[in-house]
Amino acid sequence: MKNYTLLTINPGSTSTKIALFDGENQRFEKTLRHSNEELAPYKKIADQFAFRKELILAALRDEGVALETIDAVVGRGGLVKPIPSGVYEMNEALVRDLTDAPLGEHASNLGGLIALDLTRQIGGSARAFIADPVVVDELQDVARVSGHPELPRVSIFHALNHKAIARTYAKSIGKPYEALNLIVAHLGGGVSVGAHEQGRVIDVNNALYGEGPFSPERMGTVSARQLADLCFSGKYTHEQVKKMVAGRGGIVAHLGTNDMREVRERVAAGDEQARLIADALAYTVAKEIGAMATVLKGKVDAILLTGGLVYGEITREYIRQRVEFIAPVEFYPGEDEMRALAMNGLAVLRREVAPKIYR
Repeated sequence: MKNYTLLTINPGSTSTKIALFDGENQRFEKTLRHSNEELAPYKKIADQFAFRKELILAALRDEGVALETIDAVVGRGGLVKPIPSGVYEMNEALVRDLTDAPLGEHASNLGGLIALDLTRQIGGSARAFIADPVVVDELQDVARVSGHPELPRVSIFHALNHKAIARTYAKSIGKPYEALNLIVAHLGGGVSVGAHEQGRVIDVNNALYGEGPFSPERMGTVSARQLADLCFSGKYTHEQVKKMVAGRGGIVAHLGTNDMREVRERVAAGDEQARLIADALAYTVAKEIGAMATVLKGKVDAILLTGGLVYGEITREYIRQRVEFIAPVEFYPGEDEMRALAMNGLAVLRREVAPKIYR
């Protein structure tokens, strides 16, 4: 069996993660951080394309990686049209929607675009993919209905990590993912809690648009009337309100920081306000897990907590104590999205799965 080499690219708001894999083995991983000053000249995220690509090329040179040795580049998928879970080969339709961003701009949109550009530079048989982008949509019909027809519920969540962690757990107990009912909670800069019913995420909060639990940077669900009053108060512009919803909401709005390590230090030092807000975040996550248990009619095999916030023992224990009556709770601190991207691409190169076509 050929030992394929894959480069994975995961752009975030202030960093770009890259990793190189030789088959299943990771050769290296790097996080290329971008300061506010470096990003300030770019009015739109799409304008950062060349800046981020050149940093990736420089990092590969530093590691002594020759581009022509790379068989595939797998980028983090962005805000394209809602699509089923899977691996998608980059094509012109994806280029169009990753560039025009029909659901809004996000740094992850750059992942597929840079992947395709690099494979064109490599030439030969190099291929470019995205896998399980944030717009994976497997919602059951009833979950799409909100209290107003102009505001349907939309599936935007941490699909890549949700799916990867769910499959990791399933493998650990010797069962197929498609045979289990799971609740997966990704706790990071954003928080998404999904009901996985036999391989499909049939309900999940919209982690980008301010639905569900609040997070270090996102507002979460608030009173619709209060939000409407705030929008028309004259105190804030449309752009400022959007920033409150995602970027300047949640922990950063309450405590002035989105760094949960700092919050934990403040809690340890006796800061009661920091403890209250940290507990409140965990409280809203626990409530959302309870809601997803009703979606699965109480038939839950396990609750899986993943993401950076799970490193914090106080947060994870607060949640565990409130939801373990539903099902066993397992912890997967951090995220393994780079490996998930690589393994998705590797499965296509080995012809274990066929890539899907985006239209």
